[in-house]
Amino acid sequence: MLRKEISIINHEVNTRVIFKKEDKFSIHLRKMSSHLVESMNYFAEYQISNKEDLKEFAKQMKLYETEADQLVHQIIHDLNKVFITPIEREDILALATTMDDVLDGLEGIAALLEMFRITSVDDFVIQFIVEIKKCVEEIDKAVDLMADKKLLEMREHVINIKDYEAKCDDIRRVSIKHLFDNEKDPIAIIQYKEIYEELEEVADYCEQVANTFDAIIMKNA
Repeated sequence: MLRKEISIINHEVNTRVIFKKEDKFSIHLRKMSSHLVESMNYFAEYQISNKEDLKEFAKQMKLYETEADQLVHQIIHDLNKVFITPIEREDILALATTMDDVLDGLEGIAALLEMFRITSVDDFVIQFIVEIKKCVEEIDKAVDLMADKKLLEMREHVINIKDYEAKCDDIRRVSIKHLFDNEKDPIAIIQYKEIYEELEEVADYCEQVANTFDAIIMKNA
């Protein structure tokens, strides 16, 4: 009798393991969000002192961006091969592509910094990065919850992302006003205005991820 019960338990455990292995899209999306976190951490923490540092920074961010594109292509490839997905295939694709947009935006900013030869950023850029990094961390947490089928618990992280994005809107307004009030070099004004606007756009991409989470919660919770 005991042997039979152990056999039943083992069967149930094996069934859960098999189910997790078969849910390849949860695995893909976890990889995507983890990659985004890794890329964001590098972006936020890399120390730039000279033009060579800038070059290496832009190069590494391009590598991160390329790897993210490859992950998206794999998701599209697998979506085209299966009939049943854990959530609607349009939502899986939207989530992957919006996370990719965040990383594309970060890579674009790294390229701008190298192009403008900016080796030291101001406090406003740092404020943007702090809030965007928080967004990315919330995205990663929400993806984990979605993979574990805890959809309603995702709502808290969706709200947090939107709050951080709103802070970036405020930072953009204040930073551009400060720029025009205090900066005398017209080239510096053009450069920093573009950087501020690109950073705010990355925050907008994070909000688009949050909106996709909202749609997934509404359809599946």
